[in-house]
Amino acid sequence: MLKERKYKAAMRVDETMIEKLVEQLTLEEKIGMIHGAGLFRTGGVERLGIPSLFMSDGPMGVRSEFLDGKWEAACTTEDYVTYLPSNSALASTWNRELAYESGKVLGCEARGRGKDIILAPGINIKRSPLCGRNFEYMSEDPYLTAQMAVPFVKGVQENDVAACVKHFAANSQETERLWVDTRVDERTLQEIYYPAFFEAVEEGECYSVMGAYNKLNGEHCCHGRHLLGRVLRRDWQYDGLVVCDWGGIHDTKEAAQAPIDIEMSVDNNFDEYNFARPLLEAVKKNEIDESDIDAKIRNILRLMFRLKIIGAEAENRKPGTYNTASHRDTVYQTAKESIILLKNNENRLPIQKKGLKKLGVIGLNAEKVHALGGGSAEIKALYEISPLLGLHMELGGNTQIVYAKGYKEPIEAEIGDTNWQESSLDRQETENATSMELAGTRRKAKLSEDRERQLEIERKALLEEAVAVARNCEEVIFVGGLNHDYDVEGLDRENMKLPYRQDELIQALLEANPNTIVVIYAGSPVDMTKWADKAKAILWSYYAGMEGGRALAEIIFGEANPSGKLAETFVKSEKDTFPYKLGEFAKEEIVTYKDGVFVGYRYYDKVKVEPMFCFGHGLSYTEFSYNNLLIQVEETNMPTVLVAVDVTNVGEREGAEAVQLYVHPKKSSLERPDQELRGFQKVLLEPGEKQKITFQLDMKAFSYYEEEKNAFYIEAGEYLLRVGASSRDIRLESKVIFEKSYIVENS
Repeated sequence: MLKERKYKAAMRVDETMIEKLVEQLTLEEKIGMIHGAGLFRTGGVERLGIPSLFMSDGPMGVRSEFLDGKWEAACTTEDYVTYLPSNSALASTWNRELAYESGKVLGCEARGRGKDIILAPGINIKRSPLCGRNFEYMSEDPYLTAQMAVPFVKGVQENDVAACVKHFAANSQETERLWVDTRVDERTLQEIYYPAFFEAVEEGECYSVMGAYNKLNGEHCCHGRHLLGRVLRRDWQYDGLVVCDWGGIHDTKEAAQAPIDIEMSVDNNFDEYNFARPLLEAVKKNEIDESDIDAKIRNILRLMFRLKIIGAEAENRKPGTYNTASHRDTVYQTAKESIILLKNNENRLPIQKKGLKKLGVIGLNAEKVHALGGGSAEIKALYEISPLLGLHMELGGNTQIVYAKGYKEPIEAEIGDTNWQESSLDRQETENATSMELAGTRRKAKLSEDRERQLEIERKALLEEAVAVARNCEEVIFVGGLNHDYDVEGLDRENMKLPYRQDELIQALLEANPNTIVVIYAGSPVDMTKWADKAKAILWSYYAGMEGGRALAEIIFGEANPSGKLAETFVKSEKDTFPYKLGEFAKEEIVTYKDGVFVGYRYYDKVKVEPMFCFGHGLSYTEFSYNNLLIQVEETNMPTVLVAVDVTNVGEREGAEAVQLYVHPKKSSLERPDQELRGFQKVLLEPGEKQKITFQLDMKAFSYYEEEKNAFYIEAGEYLLRVGASSRDIRLESKVIFEKSYIVENS
């Protein structure tokens, strides 16, 4: 039995007003409203006061302006904006309040730029570390993703702008992204790939959803009668807007009869879109019923009323603004909490800056900025503080900073006349045919023998210079990692290895100066096996936004205490992952998710893989103790489990800890993960301060999806509740016993 959706005040709309407008619209006007009339806008109906809907990428800030009908930058100066940390960085804070504040910034800036829909957040599950867009996503864990996505959506929509959660659903690779058919069983969808989207719809009440490029179980997601019709519209009772990813619709009739509302694409032949002239002609030939169009128009108008674009509240719509000091402060706070201290032997960090005369900084990522890369996540940042700049800002003039590049990117970018997005729908038939990104040119180009010899000479000189710096400086910081040649829309990585021979460089630096601090800037895990055991301290930063370099410098020198935790497992090599073992990311048209619900740490726990750094891991400059775990069951028709634990800062400085709660079923008639994250709380404590952390678990926290029952099912029996600092640093555990089984109706 399906529950009836009860919308909150912000979601409720006077449906009679919608019907009056639908009745007045001609078929041609309706058609004009449901497809792109510009690269980022739909058509309006001026005579009825219905304007165009204006959209923009993306998750890290409002994208720069393009000409209305061409992928050509407007080349004006009013589209410089605040550059936010990536979703991977945001998730690493494990801080719901920062997710909300970051959403507020993005929504306010989108509205300030005159946008109605901001195409964010990206909440796909990180199934493989090789996915090129992982930096845009939050986590391998559906619970953590949902818990961060909901406040983010709410923050965006406070500004009378629609969040557009993407990409629905099971979109976990860029290889063959428009054609790959992901085959996923229902239990896996319900437990892993749907929950974050469901919570964004149910709890976050997001105003719009973007359909994914890929197929799901044989249907293109943007045509999917099952995915969009049964799951989203019927089961979840969603009456918001659904837009396709740009170019995600491939068949006029299929999509017109599916519950998707707007077609957008990368071409400027707007009248030839599937939802344009072809649809108009099909309706006139009675091949498609006009009522299918009316359903789409209702959803568009409902969105417009919710955003106060039309209707009695239009005069009260928030104007928004951008590039404010408060926005930059949110970015700075988020960046600080996103940086993860992976290793800190011998308390190498923080570095004491008093009396430091000479600091060596090595690595191209120390000076590189990243805002203008990555695909549709690219933006024109008002500014971006690199790590090198941040270190200079932190140290001032009493310390000499000696910088050496250490390595170089071998191919110079050749921009050409065509924007990568214009050709992003081209089928990639051969290795050399890819035109998705300049990254493809950098990563796949073959160098001439002369150029290779020259490059080898340059590499040797750069390495020798870096080693000399490491030997002659009191403290040394290496800043390397990836860039948007590798973390990029449209291309997956071939492996986890650091590019540009960085492994060789890091090993040489550690030999020259064993105290070298290693900092990795990247959007996805990298292979650290060649040097991680030798490095005494390793810091990790995702793309942390415009203030990332300042935040990093403050953590290195102890002005801030790191509190980030991994929202994904860092394996030692891609060879440890299940998708790699299946040979996926080859150009296969069908990919079957044989790992099922065993994604991320669920899989590594099952097969007893020892990761480089486990899910939830992150160190601090202080220590925390866990005591007095208490469990209480409130017996009602559907019991609630209350969990309490005392957490104490037993160190000598203020610090924040993300306390994690995992549920472990002792026995099950169906194979289940060893443990699953079911709660977390981040707490800031002064030295010696103790705080009681509480969790409230409903029965779904103990459930698995039972396909035959079409419901989440809780078996009678014993469950362990584990509380700790990471998935593999469990400090306390206790048990709860359910005497009978329960069914949670599918929502």
